Amino acid sequence: MRHLTPEEITILEQRGCTAQDWNRIQVADPFRPANYRYVRFSGDIALGTTEGSFTLEGGITLQAGIFDATLHNVTVGNDVFIRSIANYIANYNIADGAFIENVNRMVTRPGATFGVGVEVSVLNETGGREVPIYPRLSAQTAYLMAMYRHNPALTHALSELAAKEVDKVRSNRGYVGEHALILNSGSLTDVNVGAYARIEGASQLTNGTIAGSKHDPVYVGANVMADDFIMASGAKVEDGVVLLHVFVGQGTHLTHLFSAHDSLFFANCSCENGEACAIFAGPYTVTMHKSSLLIAGMFSFLNAGSGSNQSNHMYKLGPIHQGIVERGSKTTSDSYILWPAKIGAFSLVMGRHVSHPDTSRLPFSYLIENKGRSYLVPGVNLKSVGSIRDAQKWPKRDRRRDPDRLDLINFNLLSPYTISKMMDARHLLDEIEAVAGVTADRYAYQAVTIEARALKKGRNYYSMAIDKFMGNSIVKRLEGLTITSDDDIRRRLAPTHAAGQGEWVDIGGMIAPKSEISALCRDIIEGTITSLEEVEQRFRQLHADYYDMEWAWVVEHFQGWWGKPIEEVTAADVKAIAERWRDSVVGLDRLLYDDARKEFSLCSKVGFGVDGGCSRQESDFEQVRGAFDSDPFVRMVLDHIDAKSALASELISRLP
Repeated sequence: MRHLTPEEITILEQRGCTAQDWNRIQVADPFRPANYRYVRFSGDIALGTTEGSFTLEGGITLQAGIFDATLHNVTVGNDVFIRSIANYIANYNIADGAFIENVNRMVTRPGATFGVGVEVSVLNETGGREVPIYPRLSAQTAYLMAMYRHNPALTHALSELAAKEVDKVRSNRGYVGEHALILNSGSLTDVNVGAYARIEGASQLTNGTIAGSKHDPVYVGANVMADDFIMASGAKVEDGVVLLHVFVGQGTHLTHLFSAHDSLFFANCSCENGEACAIFAGPYTVTMHKSSLLIAGMFSFLNAGSGSNQSNHMYKLGPIHQGIVERGSKTTSDSYILWPAKIGAFSLVMGRHVSHPDTSRLPFSYLIENKGRSYLVPGVNLKSVGSIRDAQKWPKRDRRRDPDRLDLINFNLLSPYTISKMMDARHLLDEIEAVAGVTADRYAYQAVTIEARALKKGRNYYSMAIDKFMGNSIVKRLEGLTITSDDDIRRRLAPTHAAGQGEWVDIGGMIAPKSEISALCRDIIEGTITSLEEVEQRFRQLHADYYDMEWAWVVEHFQGWWGKPIEEVTAADVKAIAERWRDSVVGLDRLLYDDARKEFSLCSKVGFGVDGGCSRQESDFEQVRGAFDSDPFVRMVLDHIDAKSALASELISRLP
């Protein structure tokens, strides 16, 4: 860099440029004064080269340079285009290839932290579960910060680690990353804009960080207003969204007038039209309707129907009530839950529920209102086509293109987390039946009613699912093994990881043994872990070790489920397990097949075949929806039956 020459200053002045002090401007060679017009300089200025150009949509080409702008204490990289700044740009470093046009004002104030360290009051609007946000915040770390308040030492240690993140970014200057675009927008105050980010038509952005990623740029669109925020790579926020104290995770889309405050949205959430207040939105939280409100709750893999609502306002000491809807659940249109409540994993909620139900010990259930009472149908979601389709579509709908993925997501429908709940559910249903008597018509449990027939069926569904998981684990473990004796089997089935026994937990979309999470917490408290990056790495290792730890859990429960310890298993036992596994898999698949058939029933065809009789209705339905036998999901179920039956037969054929 060098100072301007007298000749260059003369040309700049002839082109309407002014400077508070020309000596405080440095430039790179080659310097082209012809690429500047009506620019007002003040403070310390550094200008890169302007050799490049930009080709806009429609084929218009613009030469790099600065036109009609006021710059104060600004460093400009190479091949940058700046034009039509209504007020000024102050205290910014602008990287190579950035494009800034028709913006009201960009300013960084002294000591700015760009949204890092903002405390988001999730679940409890009055405070108590604050999560300090930072650019690499993951659902797992946020879970510890928000939900482990029973461990004050951990909360204190995590707060100190988060404070280090604030110190890293505190600055008197903001930045605009390379090849970022800021176009037709209002004011940006204390906002860091990452590389390749696109801001088009935003109204006002204050105190925030927009991540940079060439692989997965952030997009901020028209009329967005955001204060105290962080947006991770691949985030899309547009169409009049209003945010206050919000973290937007990787691949998350907030659009169509959605509003949120004091909320965390992690990977691949989709939220439109409605409102969120103080929610922990784990991966794949979806709400699409204008009349939907998510408030003071923890969700993940949620599909919220139109008019879904919760309430935390039955209080006298402030909005302190909160609720948890465990992974994979759905709320139907006009469903309502009065907090506090806890809904079990992969459940469906229909109707209004005001008696504070806790169904967490009975996953895969329907919670239905009938004449003002809450009824629970245990395990019935295990035979639902919707549950299986969801489990299949989530991995396919992962929008994250950034290879550096922050959130660790386990998509498995069946895991030690859900299977242990099913094992507990079977014992619970036995206890409920024993207390009230086997001849009772209905049973009461945790403010819900369970019909006798539903209880018996639910117990059977749980048994089939446990058989499916436990058997599948063994069949996969023995896959490809040449078996000549029982010792070959026992060696292959021996555990390969020290961890995995005991209770498992869902940590913001990642499934792990509770013992390992407890060990991580101890290391944070004792100072063995000294940064949030190290916390992140521990989570990554646990996620990578999932299947080895899962097998350790299966070994722990082998005797309890199959009747003998794994050290004594024989080829005859494996044959019996494979046959029982096959029968359970086929049995569940047959239930799915029957459930899928309902989608092609006569009542499903109402509304098809306008201006015609039954034949036209059938033809119209088939043209739009297809035939039952050729439906992709139906074919998948039938193919799955064939494949698993063949896998069981193949294993049995290898047994001595």
